[in-house]
Amino acid sequence: MNRLPEYKDILQAAECISPYAKRTPVLTSTWFNRQTGGKLFFKCENFQKVGAFKFRGACNAVMLLDKTDAKKGVITHSSGNHAQAVALAASLNGYKATIVMPKNSPSVKVNAVREYGAEIVFCENTIESREETAKKIMENTGDVFIHPYNHPDVIAGQGTAAKELLDEQPDLDVIIVPVGGGGLMSGTLIAAKSINPKIEVIGAEPELADDAWRSFKSGQIEPVLRTDTIADGLRTSLGELTFSAIQNLADDIVTVPEESIIRDMRNVWERMKIIIEPSCAVPVSALMDGKISAEGKKAGIILTGGNVDLNSLPWL
Repeated sequence: MNRLPEYKDILQAAECISPYAKRTPVLTSTWFNRQTGGKLFFKCENFQKVGAFKFRGACNAVMLLDKTDAKKGVITHSSGNHAQAVALAASLNGYKATIVMPKNSPSVKVNAVREYGAEIVFCENTIESREETAKKIMENTGDVFIHPYNHPDVIAGQGTAAKELLDEQPDLDVIIVPVGGGGLMSGTLIAAKSINPKIEVIGAEPELADDAWRSFKSGQIEPVLRTDTIADGLRTSLGELTFSAIQNLADDIVTVPEESIIRDMRNVWERMKIIIEPSCAVPVSALMDGKISAEGKKAGIILTGGNVDLNSLPWL
């Protein structure tokens, strides 16, 4: 777990997960094109298995586990989408799964994890509590831990989304990705820069969870200071692997306020008629707020998931 994957690992991951993961559609929107002055291409991972890109990385990592070790059980910690992804991937292989989830995880994601047959252990709403709770369980059970993002097989799996996007739209000028733990950002960087070294890859995150932006600027991993952003999928800090990829390959990281995230989550629902969760709206807001210019460019956006608690919509 001490090395970043290479592009060949992403190609192998694409082959590994192809029987299980969906090849998600790429959609366009005349309205968003007019608003930004560019041509936007939305890679719709909200249509992926478990409703999020996370299935790619979890599926690849679980499929590559040593079967003798995996039969003891697999474990992870996650606020939701990775939790669902590991639960489903484990179920497909007949492995027991235990998921450590913060108490403030959205109910729609908690319910889905249970439906995939995993056991849930709740913890406090901090990174430290997630890690400590998982460690204690592993000491008692011998479960194999699958990190939500700081894992080469997970990163390689996430990179398959960008590969598919560039297979379909090879002449993109820029790809914009939401940043939480950095697994998707890392996989996208490795895939995109390998396919086209001139393409820009820019991360976007909430102002209330700006640790990746601060890390990118300071040159060292900065801690998460707050976990109250509405973009619940982006509340985690970078890992050593993901920080390395971002530091060496990313073109920039920008931040957006909560009101913009809510506005553009709703805009996508209303204009494109698809459901996205708040984390997906962050790169859209970066374009809409002018933090990233798409004027005269072709821009790819990875819409990371669509698991939303319909009883707690942020604009209500």
